[in-house]
Amino acid sequence: MPELKVGDRVILLDDDGFLEDATEWDEEVAHKLAETEEVELTDEHWEIINYLRNYYAEFNVAPMVRRLLKDTGKSNAEIYELFPSGPGKGACKIAGLMKPTGCV
Repeated sequence: MPELKVGDRVILLDDDGFLEDATEWDEEVAHKLAETEEVELTDEHWEIINYLRNYYAEFNVAPMVRRLLKDTGKSNAEIYELFPSGPGKGACKIAGLMKPTGCV
């Protein structure tokens, strides 16, 4: 099983690089996951990450892409510019969410 070293912690990942245990997520983990996606996090990234985390906390599922775009006011192209591997694989992974159904 893949692992992610974050400080003194070893975080288990699934075969697609998503956290096995979402409770281990914090901002330091997000930065390490972003490195695996070759993304340097900015305020604009955090806006999406926080939206995803809040949506997941409320509905226990990642939002559909259409909902993400509508709620954030971002275009699909803007999301892919921020997260080149996409909203499901890249953004949800960095946000510490479980792998969205039908993703990857």
